[in-house]
Amino acid sequence: MILHVEYLNEMDESSTEFQELLTNVLEKAAEMEETGQSEVSVTLVTKERIQEINSEYRQKDSVTDVISFAMEELGEDETEIIGGEETRFLGDIIICLDVAKEQAEEYGHSLDREMGFLAVHGFLHLLGYDHMNEEDEKRMFGRQEEILEQYGLKR
Repeated sequence: MILHVEYLNEMDESSTEFQELLTNVLEKAAEMEETGQSEVSVTLVTKERIQEINSEYRQKDSVTDVISFAMEELGEDETEIIGGEETRFLGDIIICLDVAKEQAEEYGHSLDREMGFLAVHGFLHLLGYDHMNEEDEKRMFGRQEEILEQYGLKR
């Protein structure tokens, strides 16, 4: 299993403080989900930027914590192509650092825990997990907790 993480920081600061954490926690998630050779991009953005993205692509004119865009989502009447050893580009994960800071404080855990949670949440969406109903939510959030605990980011 090889996961390549492309890390971009659109925040005013040129910090890379979360790059190692996010890369490592996503590698753990990829290992546990057996994604094979794959790639994702992670971008940190401001509240203003994530609101723009949320409005443009999801028609929700509000700030959110994480948005993901899967590259392998199948549309209606599309067939999954399986084969080869090529690198799979799973998609993009966009995290609002400002919201992550607020939520870490609100939930009483570390910013590292919150950033890991948001990265894994976005990653699982890229793999097709969702939380639109109670059963799917239980499955997805349970898997998130398993991954975070295995990595060592406990509440």
